[in-house]
Amino acid sequence: TKERPRLSVFRSNVNIYAQIIDDTEGKTLASASSLGLKQKMSGKEKAEKVGEMIAQKALQLGIKKVVFDRGGFKYGGRIKILAETARKQGLEF
Repeated sequence: TKERPRLSVFRSNVNIYAQIIDDTEGKTLASASSLGLKQKMSGKEKAEKVGEMIAQKALQLGIKKVVFDRGGFKYGGRIKILAETARKQGLEF
């Protein structure tokens, strides 16, 4: 809903992506990915950085509460790191 959009996460072998989506309108409100990171980082470091970026973008838009969609991936590893980092930055889910 508009009050509580969906935080969707996808990971590939190399990169990790996060989007905040308003499903009522079918629009992506904010997105972040590890594609634009210039530095060489481990997968866990990339997940942490993407978690920070998506949380900052959401808070700039006034979004504090989201529903977490892990996209069928197990809640562990890079998915868990991204989620915990986003929570530390102020997102609630």
